[in-house]
Amino acid sequence: MSQLGRRKFLLYSSTGILASLMLKGCASEGGGGDTAADPCAGGANPCAAGDGIKVGILHSLSGTMAISETTVVDAEMMAIDEINAAGGVLGKQIIPVKEDGASDWPTFAEKAAKLIDQDKVVTVFGCWTSASRKAVLPVFEEKKHMLWYPVQYEGQECSNNVFYTGATPNQQIEPAVDWLLENKGKEFFLVGSDYVFPRTANTIIKEQLAAKGGKTVGEDYLPLGDTEVTPIIAKIKAALPNGGVIFNSLNGDSNVSFFKQMQGAGLTPDKYPVMSVSVAEEEVRQIGPEYLKGHYASWNYYQTVETPANNKFVADFKAKYGEDRVTNDPMESAYIMVYLWKQAVEQAGTTDLEPVRAAAVGQSFDAPQGKVEMKPNHHISQTVRLGQVRDDGLFDIVWSTEGTLDPIPWNQYVKETKGFACDWTDPAKGEKYKA
Repeated sequence: MSQLGRRKFLLYSSTGILASLMLKGCASEGGGGDTAADPCAGGANPCAAGDGIKVGILHSLSGTMAISETTVVDAEMMAIDEINAAGGVLGKQIIPVKEDGASDWPTFAEKAAKLIDQDKVVTVFGCWTSASRKAVLPVFEEKKHMLWYPVQYEGQECSNNVFYTGATPNQQIEPAVDWLLENKGKEFFLVGSDYVFPRTANTIIKEQLAAKGGKTVGEDYLPLGDTEVTPIIAKIKAALPNGGVIFNSLNGDSNVSFFKQMQGAGLTPDKYPVMSVSVAEEEVRQIGPEYLKGHYASWNYYQTVETPANNKFVADFKAKYGEDRVTNDPMESAYIMVYLWKQAVEQAGTTDLEPVRAAAVGQSFDAPQGKVEMKPNHHISQTVRLGQVRDDGLFDIVWSTEGTLDPIPWNQYVKETKGFACDWTDPAKGEKYKA
């Protein structure tokens, strides 16, 4: 056979085998099981009826960010399973189509285009790092499609094609800096991964410290996934010989080496408290709580939050994935964004993008962290909480806001964006307007 003929033969053969397997799977009656993973299962038989709703799930299942993103996928799948078990959306089962961004930003963009163009998904739940979000953003803008993004980020963005359920800086970073200035010291060393989120976050922190009487004594970055932290530890000791605050925006595997070498160098939390904004219960579990005990993190949700909704969320998650598993803030944000999308679809009465986009604004949900609401700037109101790592790897909540804070995407400490806001419900305002 010629090479072209061979390719056609293999293509047609594999297509025939796939079709046969799909027909066989969809012909089975009854069943049960994981309806999100196997949408053909169950008496409703949505595959045979052509009656499912495809959604994309786009996260790093491999590479340096897999330590964090695989757990977010678990939370999204749990929400999908729950919704399907309760009858689905508009009477249809949700069919998740998973893609691995592989901790590589061009791959994220390629997979986003595939999900939209080939798989014909009605929305995408995805990304963790701002680098991955920035990589896929042009895809969603060009195609006027919809991304739900679950992780705290640096702000300075407000897209009509993205719904953000993680914190903006005024809902995470800024309250943490204020608390540290009041309780831990005025001198800060900033350490982060070398990409958009840490660099922008640190720009905000430096402006905030300058405005509040604090001082930035050092700033250093590691390439994402780099574990050579010895030079940074040396710089921290030189800049803060008598102790001081370390604000940490490292992501992924770099945190493992960082906290182990901090302890090995004798930089303990009594003199060198670390405030992290990308380290939660899952990262603590994988690094080892013995290396993080006494250090801090700023989030909107912790497993130890006392609400009826959280008690159920934690119990259901452990029942599904194992008693040794933990929940965390990005997982909670991922879980609730699936429900916010569902509610928007049901209010719109369709999965069509424009009606769903309009219906999403104003949706509220009794989340594990407490009630949240999607605002006109496509970000949600959130409660801010600061936590301290304890022996068992969970967090004691040491401070929280009285209620929720509204999101401010355009930062008010940075000169270029001070005074600007975002409102997608008003055509005269949109992405960025002078408030």
